[in-house]
Amino acid sequence: MANNNGVFGSATAIIKGMSVTLKEMMSPTVTEDYPDLPPKFQERFRGVHVLQRDENGLEKCVACFLCAAACPADCIYIEAAENTDTLRMSGGERFAKVYNIDYNRCIFCGYCVEACPTDAITHGHGFEIASYNTSTLVYRKEQMLAPIPAGAHFPLKADEGPAPAGH
Repeated sequence: MANNNGVFGSATAIIKGMSVTLKEMMSPTVTEDYPDLPPKFQERFRGVHVLQRDENGLEKCVACFLCAAACPADCIYIEAAENTDTLRMSGGERFAKVYNIDYNRCIFCGYCVEACPTDAITHGHGFEIASYNTSTLVYRKEQMLAPIPAGAHFPLKADEGPAPAGH
């Protein structure tokens, strides 16, 4: 009797597995037409990093080094510089004069994004970074900066506030 239960249990498992296979065979195939059409990403996709700007066009990064400290792959390199009266690059006292990410080492874990107190670094949807030359996989600040928003008054002097709308 125990032997029959084992046979029937095995047969039931095979029939259940084959039913899943047949159901999948009958469902329509989903094909992405990349590169002819743009790819469709999930919102949570972690692509190449983007350094964000505020509404005035200033960089959000204040060179606090928290992203570099949180990175388990140690792939973020930052050099800070002070904002001056003649040139203001960020809303804080400092800005990142040099901001490099080595994509040879980056594991796209998102710890840098979570650690940033100003939401300056985010994951974008860029994914085409393959290269035969590893030196091209070190992205610099200029490559990652978001474009200056339309209508932004950049750069501001330190003693000026944000420019009024319409000017």
